[in-house]
Amino acid sequence: MSEKRRLILVVNPAADRGRSARRVARLLEEASMADDVQVFLTAHAGHAGELAAMGARQGAAVIACGGDGTAHEIAGALVSTGGIMGVLAAGSANDLVKSYHAPQVGKLASSDVFAADLGCVRRAGSTGERCFINSLGIGLTGRIALRVSRSHLLKGDVRYAAALLRELLGYTAVNMHITLTTPQGVEEIDEPVFAFSVANGRVEGGRFCIGPRASLTDGLLDVCILRSIPPLSFLRYSIKYMKGSQVADPMVVYRQVSAVELEFHQPQVMHMDGEVYGDVSGRIRIDALCGAVNLLGRP
Repeated sequence: MSEKRRLILVVNPAADRGRSARRVARLLEEASMADDVQVFLTAHAGHAGELAAMGARQGAAVIACGGDGTAHEIAGALVSTGGIMGVLAAGSANDLVKSYHAPQVGKLASSDVFAADLGCVRRAGSTGERCFINSLGIGLTGRIALRVSRSHLLKGDVRYAAALLRELLGYTAVNMHITLTTPQGVEEIDEPVFAFSVANGRVEGGRFCIGPRASLTDGLLDVCILRSIPPLSFLRYSIKYMKGSQVADPMVVYRQVSAVELEFHQPQVMHMDGEVYGDVSGRIRIDALCGAVNLLGRP
């Protein structure tokens, strides 16, 4: 057990479209009872990362109080810095905390810490890189994430289900060339792909178990590829994804990898931890970064 540490709570007041205000208020009330706690509200995109970098310089543990997007920004700012982050789930899906034992607010200051893996994304022709802590999706899941981000009326799992149904109408598989680097060797796939996901955590979109064998500490990323199918057939597959049983289906390629490269030329939507990036195409490489961020809790 670690000695008590200073905490900086980074609060996203817009988490879950602002619907999490009561949850956030309760968490802040509990946190305020502890010593050495500072609270900051994010004011714009990228602000959580800026606050995380500041907290790391001050030697404090930075706590994401919001959704998976807030954790995404903070993890990216702390990668390989030695800084410590934690998560108080206050978003709509809260996928990351379903893959490890996250401490309650009263235990954050003295919680155990473990080194969690990240996924690192590099695009050909770009000198920059971005990291994700839970999952990445290109094509169908990227478009679902985009539609969810634009949804103002629905909430929770209903938002994801409605977005899925809307996107299936007229959706077609994407031609991809994929190179998988596994502990057993290199494997190549060149065919239309209906759904492409990379999992560091196990769950995406609230309840879809895209990486049933995934671990935040195994040094590998789990790639789940659904080959081309008729769009309405995905309704049957969605049940399998919820159970994590899709890995046994002959139309699914599931591999644990240290790296994956893919190339496609039709612009697609990509998401990382629910954060949306549009008009993505060309060559992309995704690497597992072993133990790249220190996370409060237990694996």
